[in-house]
Amino acid sequence: MTFFGTLETPVGVIGVESDGESITRVAWMRVPPAPGSSRDPILSEAMRELAAYFAGDLRRFEVPIAIPARPDATSSVLNTLHDTVSYGESVTYAELAARSGGTVPARGIGSIMGANPLPIIVPCHRVVAADGLGGYSGGAPGQGRATKRWLLTHEGAIPPSLF
Repeated sequence: MTFFGTLETPVGVIGVESDGESITRVAWMRVPPAPGSSRDPILSEAMRELAAYFAGDLRRFEVPIAIPARPDATSSVLNTLHDTVSYGESVTYAELAARSGGTVPARGIGSIMGANPLPIIVPCHRVVAADGLGGYSGGAPGQGRATKRWLLTHEGAIPPSLF
């Protein structure tokens, strides 16, 4: 069974999906949040944690997540990001490539970040270009870089060179 909820945030409406055991997807939505509550405790916990994150009261997500197993290095890179880049930190695409075992070039890391099914919880916004902010596919249409800048500023992780 799939459970779904939405949350209004400072960077837009976020939809969250659970399979009853873990969070399987986080995505920006184009519609306002639907009223109601979930009967799934995992989804309820994710919504509580996300609200606390945006309020500045949560620095590490504890809700169980499901990063899809893939035959390429995608799962490894996303797990490395989730496990090694903490709140308030940022890494470059090249640094994440090295942390992940170096089998994916920095340019490939950008593609993996763009396909991340669990943004914010698996913090792809914390991966920046060596010479600037880099791209971001999250947020409202056309607002990716502004969303990334907001998230990094919220966490105190914006390198001075990005201002």
